[in-house]
Amino acid sequence: MQAVKEKLSDMNALRKAKAEAKAEEKAEKELARNRVEMAHELRKAKEAEAEMQLHASKAGQKAEAETTKRLSGSRSKSQP
Repeated sequence: MQAVKEKLSDMNALRKAKAEAKAEEKAEKELARNRVEMAHELRKAKEAEAEMQLHASKAGQKAEAETTKRLSGSRSKSQP
């Protein structure tokens, strides 16, 4: 009878250890998934920032070219 009780106790302990290991693995997987998602979002943010800077740079160049064009156009009109 004592052997049966020990065996049941061992089985319960084993089941508990497996459940704890499974829960720990699940938590680690969730953490890894969150890290991957954060890295993805960070990459997207960096790409958007670079795209925005490129757009601003192009807009600045166009504005400068337009200003130069208007200044040179007004000079040629004022000169006979």
